[in-house]
Amino acid sequence: MTGPQAAARAAQDSTVFRTIARIGYVVLGIVHIVIGLIAIAVATGGSGEADQGGAMEQIRNSPAGIALLWAIFLGLSALAIWQIAEAFLERNPDTKKKWGYRVKYIGTAVAYIAIAITALVYAVGGQSDSSESSQTMSAQLLATPAGVVLLVLVGLIVGGIGIAFIYRGITQAFRKNLDLPSTAAESEAAAAAKKGARQGIVIFGVVGYVAKGIAVAVTGVLFVIAAIAHDPAQAGGLDAALHALAGLPFGPVILWVVGAGLVLYGLFCFARARYAKM
Repeated sequence: MTGPQAAARAAQDSTVFRTIARIGYVVLGIVHIVIGLIAIAVATGGSGEADQGGAMEQIRNSPAGIALLWAIFLGLSALAIWQIAEAFLERNPDTKKKWGYRVKYIGTAVAYIAIAITALVYAVGGQSDSSESSQTMSAQLLATPAGVVLLVLVGLIVGGIGIAFIYRGITQAFRKNLDLPSTAAESEAAAAAKKGARQGIVIFGVVGYVAKGIAVAVTGVLFVIAAIAHDPAQAGGLDAALHALAGLPFGPVILWVVGAGLVLYGLFCFARARYAKM
């Protein structure tokens, strides 16, 4: 086993590291629940930034908020390292599938690292604005040769990620990564309770993945619109995407449903911390 692979295996064999990585799912759930609640507040006429930055701001202002931000940073950093280890240790005999899984693991790790860095920024007293960052990146891309094509490509990739979330939710593909409670050799009452828990976790996963997929897909659409209009101001992050939903016919209702779905995704992350195959 090569150096990187040996390090990856050592990380996954560490009980302490595995525990911290599972905590990563818990704090990921907290972040999504806060984002979902902010989205619901916006849908009902309130205000707030329904993105990672807005969630971190809310968390920082809560009791023990700084400590929780550090927990988010550490937990998601561990979870990102776990995903990178999975990429190094992937051994699917089908070369295309193997590299497909590796890209997925690395992409997921990058997403976790981005949220972890946002938590770190707020933990040390800073701030972050996803919409401003997206607009700045869009302006820089549009200023380059073939910038419109590149920004459209970014939008399509982000939109594709959103569609992938929706697909995973509808097909329940996430179940293969879970070791859900078994009802074998149980009393009737215990079996019924575990069956109910399994069904609840699956429902939360389906609704949560679809809701998150919609929000991410709309973010991708905003990048494409910014490219076509040659206007970086049209681009935005998750907060801009959710506010865009609010502007649609029946938008507040749609945004409320998506916000509630993000809350359920957060609860699913809690269950994932317990039942994820790691």
